[in-house]
Amino acid sequence: PELAGRPVYVTIDIDVLDPAFAPGTGTAEAGGITSKELLAAIHEVAGSDVNVVGADLVEVAPAYDPSEKTPIAASKFVREMLLGFV
Repeated sequence: PELAGRPVYVTIDIDVLDPAFAPGTGTAEAGGITSKELLAAIHEVAGSDVNVVGADLVEVAPAYDPSEKTPIAASKFVREMLLGFV
């Protein structure tokens, strides 16, 4: 309610995810959230009354992830932000 209608910039650091979901980051931290939880948070912001004026996703380091899980997940999150925040 406090942010309703106010301009908000959303930034997501990929290392919020547990390394099982995004190992390709410079500062992987065990105990992070799941990809599903991050998608839910993006959808929550998208469905709220805040005025998202910009967004980014940072710390993706594909070179650290030969499985390619991290860039695949990151592209999904960016897609959902683009679709939800516009």
